[in-house]
Parts: sequence; C-alpha cells; structure tokens
Amino acid sequence: MTLRILAMLHAYPPAHNAGAEWAAHSLLRELAARGHTVDVLLSQPAAAHTQYELDGVTVHPYTGKADPGRWMQGERRVQAIVTHLENTARASVLGELNQIPVVHLLHNTYEKSKSWLVKGRPSLVVYNTAWMKADAEAWWRINRGDRPMPWGITAHPPVAVSDYQATPGDRITLINLTEEKGAKVFYALAERLPRRKFLGVIGGYGQQIIRDDLTNVEIVPHTPGGRMAKEVYVRTKILLAPSSYESYGRVAVEAMCSGIPVIAHPTPGLVESLGEAGTFCDRDDLDAWEAAIKQLTKPNNYATASKAAAKRAAGLDPAAELDAWCTAMEGVAKRGSPR
Repeated sequence: MTLRILAMLHAYPPAHNAGAEWAAHSLLRELAARGHTVDVLLSQPAAAHTQYELDGVTVHPYTGKADPGRWMQGERRVQAIVTHLENTARASVLGELNQIPVVHLLHNTYEKSKSWLVKGRPSLVVYNTAWMKADAEAWWRINRGDRPMPWGITAHPPVAVSDYQATPGDRITLINLTEEKGAKVFYALAERLPRRKFLGVIGGYGQQIIRDDLTNVEIVPHTPGGRMAKEVYVRTKILLAPSSYESYGRVAVEAMCSGIPVIAHPTPGLVESLGEAGTFCDRDDLDAWEAAIKQLTKPNNYATASKAAAKRAAGLDPAAELDAWCTAMEGVAKRGSPR
C-alpha cells in the first residue's frame, strides 16, 4: 500500500546543508525508496523558488500561509505529517485540527523542543541519538510522570560511507565558522601552529567568523553536501570539532568515512558518534588541542587513528535503524500508531 507523507520543514538540501536537514532527508528518502509518496513543504520563502525532486522526495517552495491546506483534505490528504525544529508547533496544530498523526524529529535537547512532546502529542518521536532519548525520558519523568510518554525510536543520522569517501589531504579543517562550532579555537590553533595548513569552511547557518590575517588559513565557501567529499574531505587530514553543543555531529562521521581522524570537544553527541575512534579535548584547553594535533600528525599515530576512524564509520551501518523508522512510519500512517 502506497502511503502519502507530508514533511513540514523550514529549509531543505541541497540549498540548505545543515545536519538536521540532511538527517531528515536521509529518513524521508528511505520512505520514498520503499514506494511511498513523500512531499516536503518549505516554510522559508527564500529556501527554494521552484518545485524540485531529490532522491524521490518532491520539495515544494513556500508560496503563502495557506500552503498546507493542499495536503489536509480531499484526494491529496496525507496520512502522516513529519516535522522538526521551527515547524513543530504549526504542524502539530494542523495535525490535531485535521486528525492527521504527526511525527516529531528531535535534533536537540532544548526545553522548547521537549515541551512539544507534551503540547503536540506526537504519534511518534524520532531521536537522533540514544543520549537524547535518555535525556527526554528523564525530563518527562520530572515534568509529566503522570501520563505515558509518546512512543519513540532512535535513528542516528544515516551516513553512507560511499558518499563521503576521499583520499585525505593535508589540511586541519573546521566546518562552520561560528563561535559555537569553535571558530575561535580554530584560529587560535592556526596562530600557534603557523607552519601547518588550516582550512575553514563557511557553514550554512549562524554568524560566521571570518579572518583573513593568517597566511596558513584558507577560507572556502559553503559547500553542498554532495560535494563535500571531492572539495573538502579530499583536502582534510584532521577534522576539528570543538563545538560547545552537538546532538550528534554528522560532519565528524562524514570525515571518518575517509579515515580522517577527528579531535572533538566531548559533548554527549560527539562521544556517541565518534566512540573510541575520537580524540577528545576540552574546547577551553588549547594546549591539549595543540598537543593532540602534533601527536596525530606523527606518521605511525596517524595511520592508527585513520584506520580506527574508517572502522568506526563502517560500523555505523544505518540499515537496521532505517528499517525500524520505515516500519514505525507505516504503522503511524496506517493505524495512527507505530506499534
């Protein structure tokens, strides 16, 4: 039975390349691959100007506030709505008004996101990491222990190794030059290590910190996900991830697909994604980051770390979680419940 699914999202790849959007697309394209009809409705006017298709998913640009009405009634009525981030409130209200089950994709542990587990009453919650699911469960026990929690599954952002394989280069790289992602750490390390080459990639969101006073730092434009292997990872020897917050850390996993070692601040998400293959340093301890770079660039150490990174990436096979996602979604669309 072919199902009709509508995803209400603010922006979408390939124009918007944030981790949350690629994670959402990875889930939606799996439903499309199984023969279901998947439409994405955008809410940001500048996110797209024309309708397009990506991996079997049809993406519709924003034209006005009445856009969702096309999918709420009549022949085009959908059987489930998928949403995340800033669209969660509106999608939840529309789902309740039109008696269509709503599925929340959770990419963070912020209070605002968790509050909609109560206000939105989703039929299914998809957490992008096990630690996030545990955090939400603890939050629920404190705030809403008197009622059952919405059904939830964990689906780590799927990363296909073949999509991101490249022969590592010679640069020390940071992707997304915001303060939160660690731009100040990146530049401080470039100052400390003037004989090493650094590569900064402008991100798809956030206030970018751009410096042009360091001769060993090259800044390149925002790069679409489909070109990351050929334009970024092929130039990268070590990836830096000094983020103050990461629910998972997709770019770290992408880099490991090429056997690129990652040095990271130990956020719960990066600890979960990198596992024993990661090198962890507190983002405020520049001495530790400098020492880690020097150790990793020793030939024998690099070979060992590169092998561990590639093995970790290969071990994060998403097949079982993608199957659980599709099974849950089919249950929601057919019966209003994933169980």
